[in-house]
Amino acid sequence: MFNKILIANRGEIACRVAATCKRLGIASVAVYSDADADAKHVSACDEAVHIGGASAAESYLRIERIIEAARATGAQAVHPGYGFLSENEDFAHACEAAGIVFIGPPVEAIAAMGSKAAAKALMHAAAVPLVPGYHGDDQSPELLHREADSIGYPVLLKASAGGGGKGMRVVERSEDFVAALASCKREAASSFGNDRVLIEKYLTRPRHVEVQVFADRHGGAVYLFDRDCSVQRRHQKVLEEAPAPGLSAEIKREMGEAAVAAARAVSYVGAGTVEFIMTATGEFYFMEMNTRLQVEHPVTEMVTGQDLVEWQLRVAAGEPLPLTQDQLKIDGHAIEARIYAEHPARGFLPSTGTLKHLRMPEGVEFAIDAAGLGEPGRKAPVRIDSGVREGDTITPFYDPMIAKLIVHGATREEALARMSRALHACEVVGPHTNVEFLQRIVESEPFASGDLDTGLIERHHEALFAPVKKPFKEALALACGALLTREGGTAHGASPWDALSHWRLNGGYAQTLGWRSVEDDNAFMVTFARDGGTQTLEHDGLREGFTWSSGSGLHEYRATIGDARATGRVFIDGDTFHVFCLGHALAFEWQNLLAHAADAEHGEGRLTAPMPGKVIAVLVEPGTVVEKGTPLIVMEAMKMEHTIGAPAAGVVSEVLYAVGDQVADGAQLLVLDVQ
Repeated sequence: MFNKILIANRGEIACRVAATCKRLGIASVAVYSDADADAKHVSACDEAVHIGGASAAESYLRIERIIEAARATGAQAVHPGYGFLSENEDFAHACEAAGIVFIGPPVEAIAAMGSKAAAKALMHAAAVPLVPGYHGDDQSPELLHREADSIGYPVLLKASAGGGGKGMRVVERSEDFVAALASCKREAASSFGNDRVLIEKYLTRPRHVEVQVFADRHGGAVYLFDRDCSVQRRHQKVLEEAPAPGLSAEIKREMGEAAVAAARAVSYVGAGTVEFIMTATGEFYFMEMNTRLQVEHPVTEMVTGQDLVEWQLRVAAGEPLPLTQDQLKIDGHAIEARIYAEHPARGFLPSTGTLKHLRMPEGVEFAIDAAGLGEPGRKAPVRIDSGVREGDTITPFYDPMIAKLIVHGATREEALARMSRALHACEVVGPHTNVEFLQRIVESEPFASGDLDTGLIERHHEALFAPVKKPFKEALALACGALLTREGGTAHGASPWDALSHWRLNGGYAQTLGWRSVEDDNAFMVTFARDGGTQTLEHDGLREGFTWSSGSGLHEYRATIGDARATGRVFIDGDTFHVFCLGHALAFEWQNLLAHAADAEHGEGRLTAPMPGKVIAVLVEPGTVVEKGTPLIVMEAMKMEHTIGAPAAGVVSEVLYAVGDQVADGAQLLVLDVQ
């Protein structure tokens, strides 16, 4: 076994590999970019080496810098994680040339599976089922068109060197083929430097099922069962589970044996994933083989009780596989949800920003330890794999994943219920996330019933994105309680001597609170009143009894408003109150009327950037007279434009940024003298 390895990756997979190294007593070396100097994976390892600038091209994709770091630290092996250089044959060859073990398959296997067309030819020779299609060398448009006509429409055009959904086109009719081919080739050339394509019969409502395989240098090869990864957006996975639901034992066995045959066809060594596409009637066809560990490997670990990273290390060190096929067993069901910083309602555009508040459900970062390995009953029911901490920033340089949430249950129904509860317990303040969207999928009838296919999100788009009723009144009560506590009231609001700013001699008092709902931008007023020991809250003309108290933990509050009671957590970010209650997240911005009045009195207006981005237009200059709502500055962020208007009539006295400037979230853009 190795004494020290270098982890050529970042984020949650680097932390995941470091956890196994620590358990096995292996020293680990992290590499990091300028943007990751204080990242979680750096502190998770025993040593760390800086390898370049913030972008991946300047750091994590620089083969020579990673090899230098391995040599300088005395690392005997390199674990590539997934993404970046994990399936790069040049990197594997560079490690080999430097006398460093590459914890992955041989260079020849990576090369063989790196080309979709070559891989299909190998699979055909190994009798692995293939989707009817054309994978030949002749790329003339006329031949490709004839092949598509012969296969029968619809067909799928795929970039031979592609991945991640790029270079793919569905062609429904023969007359659309020529234009679709040209478009596919342009995108393939731009993304991969190779415009070669292959053609496959396009299957309607297919499932995406994959098999985890492992092989050693002694002729051993096994499959660690199957996973369903059908729930996808933009051809990228969102939810994964193991085992794949609804498949017969015979189909599972046939698929597992086909996956092992695929691995043997390329003399595979290490961890790999053979991906199949499956029809509604159970026929399965080879799609591709990923020559690395997969993002969704934790669900396999949860149901088998095996540490797949440990398997990788042992196989790379020359040891035989830890178990034979007949020794591998499945216990229960596991589901993984990928929590991303993104805008689901905006086409899943990535979101950036600081994680001002981050709270995951009760769980562990790595559920399999020395005591629990091989004893599935001792695994934790909830596991969190994350590469970020509260206070970290999601940057535009890398994948916007916040965490992987993995749950285990004795049955799929139990795992579903546990996943639903776990998602409702997630709290994130800062960038937008897909947590609520994941909740909707998990709790939807198609997913719950196992009616899975790769078009699930598109087919049920209307239901998954429909407005949902949230506990507005309960959340508002909690926000008011938190505000009144912060502004000088007591947790119970019972004694005037504890809140001198609210006390009135010989009578009650009333206080008007201005709020704005962050979600829909609606502004409204709430009146809080107390007459002796009686407290009331008035909103939309409805006056109801109101009490609040602080809970036992940080940010915890209890409140009643009328006959509604709620316990929740309120995280206060300036004047924005983020409320997490009854499984929902709501946010209210307190419109500090006194502060606004003071600003008006002093004749100043501060306009700040609502997000990090670039100034693409400045529509005013010092001395410009504006009315309320007059467009002032246009910003661009995540390919979206945002126009900032004047909050009141006035005169622009100073413009602080110019066209082309990068602006941080909350930065003051200009000064407006309010009239």
